[in-house]
Amino acid sequence: MTNVMRKVSLSRGRLSFGAIVAAVLTGVLLSIAAATASFAEEPIPDGPAPAPWGPVGDKRKNTTTVERAKMKGSGVKLVALLTGDGQQIEQGVIWRVFQSPGSAGKSKLLMQSREASPFLKLPPGDYMVNAAFGRANLTRKISVKADGPPFEAFVLNAGGFRLAALIGGKVAPPGAVNYSIYSDDRDEAEGTAAIISGAKPNLIIRLNSGIYRVVSIYGDANAKIETDVTVEAGKLTETTITHTGGKATFKLVTRTGGEAMPDTRWTIQTDDGETVKESVGALPTHVLAPGKYLVTASSGGHIFQSNFEIQDGDNISVEVLMAATNEAGNGISSGATTIAPTTGGLPMGFRNQ
Repeated sequence: MTNVMRKVSLSRGRLSFGAIVAAVLTGVLLSIAAATASFAEEPIPDGPAPAPWGPVGDKRKNTTTVERAKMKGSGVKLVALLTGDGQQIEQGVIWRVFQSPGSAGKSKLLMQSREASPFLKLPPGDYMVNAAFGRANLTRKISVKADGPPFEAFVLNAGGFRLAALIGGKVAPPGAVNYSIYSDDRDEAEGTAAIISGAKPNLIIRLNSGIYRVVSIYGDANAKIETDVTVEAGKLTETTITHTGGKATFKLVTRTGGEAMPDTRWTIQTDDGETVKESVGALPTHVLAPGKYLVTASSGGHIFQSNFEIQDGDNISVEVLMAATNEAGNGISSGATTIAPTTGGLPMGFRNQ
């Protein structure tokens, strides 16, 4: 009986020890889980620690921390922001640092950097700094002090612009269309300043936020479309333009279907007398907006003219017939509207056009 009681007591002791081990393990697991939950609840920034710019709040996106240990001595770290909410530009920025202009008003370029956020060791003083991101840029004055702010933030308020061009409902072939962008600012001549010329479709152009005039040209003459676009900071503005026009090839011939005369000078005018294109050659080809035109060909001291019309999608050949020369040397044309010798200059109505 005593032996049985001893066995039961030992069994109970073993159960108590197992329960204690299980309780300890459970406590450890619960502690780990609690620590993990506590860590997850801590505010984890999307980028480095907040800096004195960007949105107000506990979390700031894409901001930059300047480590003071790496910035001993006089200098400043430059940071470019796409928008005022602190979206940092990570690549594609060009920095130019100029000596602050003196009494003569001239600034000297001191250094240039293509790092996204360079630290520049500069002696204390005032400087003019330009941050360029594509066609978007900002220039402002900064002051470098031994105990001054360790960084300078440049808010470019930049956005992107992309133009798509269609011809006949299809994507324009390479080289067929180019466009220019003009700012809304007026220069001294009361004209708009060109931001970029000869841009190709489907490329992203970086610009400061604002309103711009876009002039898209199909070919090299008057088949063009103008439109205003608004570029917003931090956004990509996309515009699609559908061009209309037709191709015309010009040739000066002695007979219908004959060989083109070389070195012919061409002037193409609208029906109301506006000159839209001038060129030289035997077989020039130009894209023209739909409409009626007058073409003037000059060769051998004479000019020959002909009217023609072009419609959207046309691809035509315009032949201008030369005149047979009579005994007096005057040109007589069977195909041109009018002719006149060029010895005394262009005939009345075609001078100074």
